[in-house]
Amino acid sequence: MPFVSRRRISAPIAAYLLLSLLAGCSVHPPAPQPAAPAPFVAAPIPAGERGQQIRLGKLIFDDTPTYAHAYAGNQFTCSDCHLQSGTIAYASPMIDLAQAFPAFSQRAGHVITLQQRIQECFTRSENGQPPPLDSKELNALVAYIDSLSTGAARGHSYPGRGLVPVPALTGHPLTGRALYARQCAACHGHNGAGVPHVLPPMWGPGSYNNGAGMDKPPKMAAFLIRNMPQNHPGTLSPQDAYDIATFIHSMPRPAFNPAYKSY
Repeated sequence: MPFVSRRRISAPIAAYLLLSLLAGCSVHPPAPQPAAPAPFVAAPIPAGERGQQIRLGKLIFDDTPTYAHAYAGNQFTCSDCHLQSGTIAYASPMIDLAQAFPAFSQRAGHVITLQQRIQECFTRSENGQPPPLDSKELNALVAYIDSLSTGAARGHSYPGRGLVPVPALTGHPLTGRALYARQCAACHGHNGAGVPHVLPPMWGPGSYNNGAGMDKPPKMAAFLIRNMPQNHPGTLSPQDAYDIATFIHSMPRPAFNPAYKSY
């Protein structure tokens, strides 16, 4: 619920607050979404050094602050944005991603490797610093992502790649605050702090910085509309998703380190 001070407020503002609360509690029809492909089944992890590297990569992916603590600067894990170890359709899965690189990056303005893309995530979503190209952490993540390849030919993307498309809408942060309190706060906290190592913080010092992709309401809305809330995914309308994303976007978070602007 939006915070309302004990000071007297004008009738127009009171009416606006009431309408926002009502909007936050209303039920909107969810948007039609593409069908998910068949559940992904990973290949068996091989024995030996390669298998150990893949296992370490999955540990880093699922608990980045613990297993890549030298480079992670917040409480986020890779799995917080790429759900279930990067294997869920329309939740930015890692399936067949390795064969898509090298690829042109609009953000960087040039062709980048998979290693450089991972370094970018560490400087933005992890609010940390890029692991060196020869680091065991970076090489383990590359090995794990490569293990999620199905052998598809280059240029043939996994059917559930990326996020679902959403219409261009205008989000309303006050309505989003009410929706967040109702739909999100039970897991992520009314203060947005989440639960360390369990649920990611939505704002504050432990969250992603303002250079991360999730700090853009359209991208967050596309993630929310398919994947949240966890107990009822796919039940948010496009406007609901935009309102929640815009509210979260309005809250404080770390500033992106300009020293890493090349990432």
